[in-house]
Amino acid sequence: MAKIRHPRDFAAGLMFTGFGAAAIAIGYGYPLGVAARMGAGYFPRILGILLIALGAVLVLRALRFDGARIALESPRPLLIVIGSVVLFGWCVAPPTLFGVTLPSLGLVIASIVLIFVSSIASTEFRWKEALISGVVLAALSVAGFIWGLGLQFSIWPAFLGPG
Repeated sequence: MAKIRHPRDFAAGLMFTGFGAAAIAIGYGYPLGVAARMGAGYFPRILGILLIALGAVLVLRALRFDGARIALESPRPLLIVIGSVVLFGWCVAPPTLFGVTLPSLGLVIASIVLIFVSSIASTEFRWKEALISGVVLAALSVAGFIWGLGLQFSIWPAFLGPG
């Protein structure tokens, strides 16, 4: 039985392997196609295979090299980052409360909120840098997801007009 010498790499390897297996399982029912004409299942399978390969490399590395133990000094940063992702989802696609669907804040504001709130988790938080990063990443999100991929997200809140 091999000894785990680098617990962080071992845990990361298991996580990558698990996500890779999930991607393959989810994409299994979709047609694969070929590289020149990809089907809906092509990307999840290729991504899953790459994640499993990366996970295997990390697990093998964890058995060979020494490393630090997993230590969680404070759950605060973890909870802030998870909370910011939940807040992003709520801002982009708000839930229905008491039969009333709350208005969406749009992709731009939701992205800025995500970056700003998750930046608070860092001990080196600077609000100007967080705001600039949020604006830049919001612009990249609109360019990539709305214009590049043609996804149907509202860019701005409904009270600011169509978008």
